[in-house]
Amino acid sequence: MAVVRVMLVDDQVPVLRVMAAVVAETPGFEVVARAVSGEEAVDAAARLLPDLVLMDINLPGIDGLEATRRILEERPATVVLLLSTYDEEAGASFVAESGAAAYVVKASFGPDRLEEAWAGS
Repeated sequence: MAVVRVMLVDDQVPVLRVMAAVVAETPGFEVVARAVSGEEAVDAAARLLPDLVLMDINLPGIDGLEATRRILEERPATVVLLLSTYDEEAGASFVAESGAAAYVVKASFGPDRLEEAWAGS
């Protein structure tokens, strides 16, 4: 089984740690990069070609929605999963606006949601 290469994007270090722990607990997934801004995410995605990007919506500089659009414009095969504190209903509009594969509320993000989002992409 091929390992899913994951890039984490969030401007809060504690959240990056939690995201990394979730990925580490999920068989078949590994973290290959971390970014703390939208611009950094776009640059890292172009260099490292992750399979999956876990993208916060609220970021300094360009936000996660614009970063998602730019990443997918360059490499449409990348799967982007948006994460934020907004409720699930708001997530649907974020997905439609950015082209992301799915949206998950940070509070409910765990290995099961990671596997579910990847399987549905």
